[in-house]
Amino acid sequence: MASPSPPRPSTRADAVGLLLADDILGRGFQRIQREVDDAFDAILPVPVDSRAPLVEAMRYAAIGGGKRVRPLLLVTVAQMYGADRASAVRAACAVESIHVYSLIHDDLPCMDDDDMRHGKPTVHRKFGDAIAVLAGDSLHALAFELLADTRVSADPYVRADLVSALASASGHNGMAGGQVMDIVADEQEYDLHSVTRLQQLKTGALLGAAVEMGAILGKVPEDSRSHLRNYARDIGLAFQIADDLLDEEGDEALAGKALRKDAQAGKATFVSLMGIADARAQAQALSKQAIGHLAQHGSEADVLRALARFVVERDR
Repeated sequence: MASPSPPRPSTRADAVGLLLADDILGRGFQRIQREVDDAFDAILPVPVDSRAPLVEAMRYAAIGGGKRVRPLLLVTVAQMYGADRASAVRAACAVESIHVYSLIHDDLPCMDDDDMRHGKPTVHRKFGDAIAVLAGDSLHALAFELLADTRVSADPYVRADLVSALASASGHNGMAGGQVMDIVADEQEYDLHSVTRLQQLKTGALLGAAVEMGAILGKVPEDSRSHLRNYARDIGLAFQIADDLLDEEGDEALAGKALRKDAQAGKATFVSLMGIADARAQAQALSKQAIGHLAQHGSEADVLRALARFVVERDR
């Protein structure tokens, strides 16, 4: 079954607005994808010794795959507040290193046991389980190595805040905690509240960290970040609801990975608990609410607005 189409614009002005937003976001994705790939290429040269397979696996996972939503969030927020783009891209590579490591480990036989990721064999299928585990471990370490580097910021307090934000979002109170909740989901009867909490940790925490880290680089006072945190919270939930819809209705060729595994395992999802129509409506409402949190910003936040629409309209 095809993925759901985006809502039709009601007027010509709406149609023009959607086309402009698509163009802004498309150019934003193209640029950040190129920058992140180039950065990883420079950061991860293949050594001429027996470590080569490990670094090759890291490069295989980190370069040329994924939408780069988290890097785009971080860099956009950082630049909204005047931060240097090159510094923000390095910080974005740290967030993406955590995200990529989590995918490598998530695909392992002891976790989801997936064969395909981003349209190519998963890391453990390509390099073996042991190298896959070590590649994930090494990308986890690389994230904090990048953030400790003065090329991200000359201010040690900024670097410390970046490390703290990413560490908190990655561990038992963030992504890893959500992954554990997901692992045991087929053994428990999760209600909508539990599924929401699971996804706020597993998916939302790292998206939130990307926004938070952009604000840290931009030296936004902590008490002035609530609207950005609310934006990140809403797009995080909208993103996961859209993922659940794609898992139910999507095309595996477009997704580049196996779909409908949650339904086969009997896991509770937003779709199984709410139904397709209500889940789609909720995702759209969260997208609109996220855009509303940006009311104090002008055109400098257009990428964030377009991204809030994209997360619920994507087909992969």
